[in-house]
Amino acid sequence: MTSNYRVDTPAELRNLPLAALPAICEDIRTFLIDHVAANGGHFSSSMGVVELTVALHYVFNTPEDKLVWDVGHQAYPHKLLTGRRSRFYTNRQLGGISGFPCREESEYDAFGTGHSSTSVSAILGMACAARHNGNHTRQHIAVIGDGAMTAGMAFEALNNAGYEQPNMLVVLNDNNMSIDANTGALQDYLTGLTTGRHYNALKGHIRRLLARPGHTDQWPVEMVRKLQKMLKGGLLRYSNLFEALNIRYFGPIDGHDLNKLIPVLEKLKHIPGPKLLHCVTTKGKGFAPAMADHARWHAPKIFDRLTGEQLDKTPAASTFQTVFGNTMMTLARSNPRIVAVTPAMLSGSALTRMQQEMPERVFDVGITEQHAVTFCAGLAADGMLPYCTVYSTFLQRAYDQVIHDVALQKLDVVFCIDRAGVVGQDGPTHHGAFDIAYLRCIPGITGAAPMDPEDFSNLLYTAQATRGLGPLAIRYPKGAGIPAGTDTAFRQLPIGKGRRIRDGKDIAVLSLGPVGAYVIAACKELEDFQLDIAHYDLRFFKPLDEALLHEVFRKYAAIITVEDGCIAGGVGTAVMEFMLEHGYRAGISRLGLPDTFAEQGTQQELHRLYGYDTQGIISRIKQLAAGLYKTNVILNNKEKIGEM
Repeated sequence: MTSNYRVDTPAELRNLPLAALPAICEDIRTFLIDHVAANGGHFSSSMGVVELTVALHYVFNTPEDKLVWDVGHQAYPHKLLTGRRSRFYTNRQLGGISGFPCREESEYDAFGTGHSSTSVSAILGMACAARHNGNHTRQHIAVIGDGAMTAGMAFEALNNAGYEQPNMLVVLNDNNMSIDANTGALQDYLTGLTTGRHYNALKGHIRRLLARPGHTDQWPVEMVRKLQKMLKGGLLRYSNLFEALNIRYFGPIDGHDLNKLIPVLEKLKHIPGPKLLHCVTTKGKGFAPAMADHARWHAPKIFDRLTGEQLDKTPAASTFQTVFGNTMMTLARSNPRIVAVTPAMLSGSALTRMQQEMPERVFDVGITEQHAVTFCAGLAADGMLPYCTVYSTFLQRAYDQVIHDVALQKLDVVFCIDRAGVVGQDGPTHHGAFDIAYLRCIPGITGAAPMDPEDFSNLLYTAQATRGLGPLAIRYPKGAGIPAGTDTAFRQLPIGKGRRIRDGKDIAVLSLGPVGAYVIAACKELEDFQLDIAHYDLRFFKPLDEALLHEVFRKYAAIITVEDGCIAGGVGTAVMEFMLEHGYRAGISRLGLPDTFAEQGTQQELHRLYGYDTQGIISRIKQLAAGLYKTNVILNNKEKIGEM
């Protein structure tokens, strides 16, 4: 169905009659279905906020009024209404528009929100800045949903807002979901609010009764005053959590009913101080398959827009995530100390089957990375062995807890760092670029990166077979197309030991993690040039295998390091530090992510862009080989090197 209306800016939207808005919503949903069906991307969250997005831009004077979306993957309708419809085909592609709000991309994106639960803090800062500058008319709106309210940062901001009392509105988009179903007491509480309509109605009736002129004339004045004081201090003020924080609560309201939403938002514009509007929405609204299976349709691949049938029929390849899930099941069956903890990434981390089989051994703690780490520390302090499964980009949020609560106390916590390295089209807020650099400076931590599934399974096994190791971090990428790795004959690996994959005499390449597969392919191609390239898999970035490095520096004058992470402070830097500390002299060339925030694009595109795919490694080897020939370090292969 095609709508008779199409708008590209909020100004155009605000010029339409109220009766035209349902058609605008229909047009947006049709566009989203068509686009995601053909290109993939975040889907069900954006489908669930179409009416809410239209209502907010219709009522508020954006971009003068500040609007922040949290989490950012629900902002597709916002992007379509703010001038980016014609460019939306580039969404999440290399060089295209971001899949999340981005300040550099549009004046309508008041704040970038790739990670969750930051919106209330950000909008509070903007509201206080406006007040400081004497602007008392600008509106400040944060839309927080998809489980983002469970994070401690959101509560910290609400507590501060209740004290500061600026002019701001928090819209709680309550859809009972993050990626998986929400967990925790807060969701039960919100459910109670949505079902407590009679209680809210009674509260409103009492307010109106006490405020009605002449109605209380027959009551003793002192009794009325006591009743008002009692209700204001009890029933009316502390009837829910938000009002206890001195934030006026409104709702719950149907987040898909424009005839209710718009009048309420208009009224809230004129109420000073911090306010919270509780909107109940359905994730995937308007597309039946997405409404039936929210988690599967969070970010689908291409599909038939009419039936929802998945069109990519390529059999699902084993990934590091599936290897992790299968290995954890096997290990947990034989080791009762093992438990798994994840901050709202149950399905993405492949822990769903383990939770179904061993529900008492898997803890989904919600979007609470700081709590997740210290919770694991508590488990470890009492004899359990927690595997804390968290995406690399999200572990950044719990850095203090990793240092103080785990490493300082030498507790046995296994950090399974998923989505390490570039993750693809989610872009700079989601790349796991920094974990090697920010972990290797922590005393007492062990850090590893498996090159292949077998190594990964063995590292997971080693973690529970080595008592008193302290914190162990195992980083692994989001990825498919690797061998299945179904062998369960685990082998305990020596801590801090790498391995020589290929011997050689010209140049040594030291790789960390799955990018070692690129090195293997590069060495094979270079055989035609009669270059004898050695390849070492470091396996551990802390501690480094010093015996291996002594061998390398005694034998080779040219060394290349390859890692899927930032070069600054990464494993290449660690190798250079080793060289300086031990008085070696060699030419070291480091391949990895440069000192910029990596762009969005597929993993393969980004590996190629930043020069550490197979061809990038070949190019760097050729450059070094040509330089070594000129300095008489390589004395043979003159003709072949001259061709480079």
